[in-house]
Amino acid sequence: MKFSKDFLEKNIRTLEAIDTKILEKMILILSECKKNEGRLFLIGVGGSAGHCSHAVNDFRKICNIQAFTPTDNVSELTARINDEGWENSYKNFLIGSKLNKKDVVMVYSVGGGSKEKNISVNLVNSIDYSRKIGSKIISIIGKETGYANKKSDACLVFKIDDNNSVTPITEGLTSVIWHLFVSHPDLKENQTTWESIK
Repeated sequence: MKFSKDFLEKNIRTLEAIDTKILEKMILILSECKKNEGRLFLIGVGGSAGHCSHAVNDFRKICNIQAFTPTDNVSELTARINDEGWENSYKNFLIGSKLNKKDVVMVYSVGGGSKEKNISVNLVNSIDYSRKIGSKIISIIGKETGYANKKSDACLVFKIDDNNSVTPITEGLTSVIWHLFVSHPDLKENQTTWESIK
């Protein structure tokens, strides 16, 4: 009983600490991408990769934004890992997709990657390539020290007051944030099923 109450309260505190100005900046970047007929590329590892796949569906179906993630094509992903290495697999997917200045790269990650600690290097390399090309980068992460926080045009870092809960809170609230994005009137175009039923 106590654990459940404490866990929910940690999530509430984390949500209440979000700077909505950062969210609005991210929505503006996505809105510009849509207006300019750019594409959205979502990258993440582990649970965040699953989030990317779900979010691709939402951005395409609800917002009419062309959205893609490298983890949706298991044949290409595993071929790239086998031939080019895990650390280059996402970056080379972006190269193969002809990433350009009109496009946006969205990163979902608990830690945000680290060059020094050799963590999520495929995200780090993708961020570096995106910056070189001039694509905008927006990130949702759980650690202020993450590479994504240092290199993104807009980064939401969850302020989590319990180091033992960084992963579940970050991954859970990441879903809340992208659902906020696809529900935003500047991005949403199509009604979702249950909301359309009278």
